[in-house]
Amino acid sequence: MRRTVLALGWLWLGLFLLAPLAIVVTIALSAAGEGMPPYVPPLQWSGGGLKIAVDPGPFQLVLTDPLYRHALAISLRIAFVATLGCLAIGYPMALAIARMPERRRNLLLLLVMLPFWTGFLMRINAWIGLLNDAGWIPRAIAALGLAAAPPRILYTDTAMYLGLVYAYLPFMVLPLYANLSRQDPVLREAASDLGAGPLRAFLTVTLPLSLPGVAAGCALVFIPSVGEYVIPELLGGPGAETIGRTLWSEFFDNRDWPTACALATVVLVLLLGVPALALRAARGRAA
Repeated sequence: MRRTVLALGWLWLGLFLLAPLAIVVTIALSAAGEGMPPYVPPLQWSGGGLKIAVDPGPFQLVLTDPLYRHALAISLRIAFVATLGCLAIGYPMALAIARMPERRRNLLLLLVMLPFWTGFLMRINAWIGLLNDAGWIPRAIAALGLAAAPPRILYTDTAMYLGLVYAYLPFMVLPLYANLSRQDPVLREAASDLGAGPLRAFLTVTLPLSLPGVAAGCALVFIPSVGEYVIPELLGGPGAETIGRTLWSEFFDNRDWPTACALATVVLVLLLGVPALALRAARGRAA
């Protein structure tokens, strides 16, 4: 039974993760060409034999052209700020839900997940209505006296960060709640009995024990935020040349599939490979 379950898991990963990744890497090692698809596969049958023509040019271009480094730097900065915003809002939310009576937790978790019941594009379009010059949010800011006139928010970095935090906040709240709800309240009571106030008990007991949940939530927010395309395109300004927008431009405007696939591969290696190596090195030092 155990082997069957593991085999099904590996089959799923092979079909929906490894196979698409192999296709992307194959296109990244191809030469650009005319027609559809616009590339020359590195493996071709010619004259009754297999001809191998690997082109490293797309990877060289991605690694040396400052355009792609700039797009990656912008994407990392945006993802970092969005992750901090989700953590700042999501941690108190998850802590409050975890400290609520059990009969109320399910309702609060349902409210956190409720936006997912509506289409993603519809929710982002709703933010466009809220943030445009005649929207509720700019008019509310002016009505409260915080600005002389309704400020321009739409198509700025502020609107983009609002959209990212809104879209990915549940991915921060849920792993944090799962961690905080499993913490033994006896530990906090022991800290209180030893003279620790609420803040000190939180800093010395709750926060350290919740770090695995913090790490999981940050990963779930940061990694997809780096490659986000829809929110920067619909809410952000023209200066937000992120990796997602660059990939779209290479695929559909320039029709340079090898370069786009090479860029996607490099980003994947940076997001998954570098942290994995760092974690392995840290475990080696700890051992």
